[in-house]
Amino acid sequence: MVAGVLVTVGIGFIAIYTSYVVGQVKIKHPHVQHYADAVGLMWGKFGYELTSVMFVLFLILVTGSHVLTGTIAWIRIVEKSSICALAWGVLSAILLYALALPPTFHEFAILGYIDFASIIVAIFICIVATGVEASHAPGGLSAVPWSAWPPPDISFASAFLSTTNIVFAYAFAVCQYSFMAEMHTPRDYVKSIWALGLLEILIYTLTGAIIYAFVGNEVKSPAILSAPTTTSRVAFGIALPVIFISGSINTTVVGKYIMGRVFPRSELRYVHTKKGWIIWLGLIAVLILVAWVIAEAIPFFNALLGLISSLFTSGFTFYFPALFWFTLIKEGKWNASTKNIALSIANVIILGIGLVVLVGGTYASVEDILESYKTGSVGGSFACSSSSYEG
Repeated sequence: MVAGVLVTVGIGFIAIYTSYVVGQVKIKHPHVQHYADAVGLMWGKFGYELTSVMFVLFLILVTGSHVLTGTIAWIRIVEKSSICALAWGVLSAILLYALALPPTFHEFAILGYIDFASIIVAIFICIVATGVEASHAPGGLSAVPWSAWPPPDISFASAFLSTTNIVFAYAFAVCQYSFMAEMHTPRDYVKSIWALGLLEILIYTLTGAIIYAFVGNEVKSPAILSAPTTTSRVAFGIALPVIFISGSINTTVVGKYIMGRVFPRSELRYVHTKKGWIIWLGLIAVLILVAWVIAEAIPFFNALLGLISSLFTSGFTFYFPALFWFTLIKEGKWNASTKNIALSIANVIILGIGLVVLVGGTYASVEDILESYKTGSVGGSFACSSSSYEG
């Protein structure tokens, strides 16, 4: 409990700071349109291409996590084990495809409010339901098996995987340049990241702590699965908008990036001609198909999030912004002033955190995948059985 709260709050404030640094790069270099452009300022063509691959893979994997979440949601909502689980994955992919078709973020404005309301109501229902169930259980709330500190026998992989899931929750910097490029006043990004960051810290901390206190060590992932069956069906139904709206935005961002790379000087990149629309429809279909394949190949939620956080969020949220500060933002030598010394120390620490998450998180995720297959706690890839997705 205590460790989880400290890590959630700590990483949240670090993410706000690193997003501030990411935005400062855009302010100083207005031509930066995507994350790869910023890394290219440091490392040239190699950095640009490396980050381009990371950017595309990250967003496709995130979309895949939403396909997987959608599959889990449909299975719980419908509760018909006779229906092949692959069908729910296909349905989730189709919904994500439909919502990703608008090529600009202007069309997402109203959906953002629906998205936010969806997750808040679903969380509230889950908290109330788990609290009521815990209070009615033998021994009441005092009998819930939770602890303030991690158990002494917890494995490194299990502990680190929990940390990478928290890291994943604060991955908003990766798409920041894409959104800033469409802002009327890009300098207002500071207000946005503070509002988003503080809201996420509040929601993630309270939700995680309260549900853990009500459910204990048996809490599942995603947490809605921890609620009583009927209640979780309702909560998943209400959460469907956030599952598919948020997931589709990732596909739109990576689609826009690829269109800009392939057609840098053509009107096709703006998707307002017949040919442009045909290419856009096909591109989004390919991206969703790849995301669906990933979701079916890794049918367990924790490990997929862990891999995404370790391989990509570690860079986009931690070590790249730290390097941005040293190479693109810092004015004068690192020890030229008290401010520079303090920020230099802070960014060295953030750089170290990123590298630790990269190495430790990747190991923990792979270890968890191997252990899951070894113990038979999950089904195989592309499995029809709904038990493969029970969290």
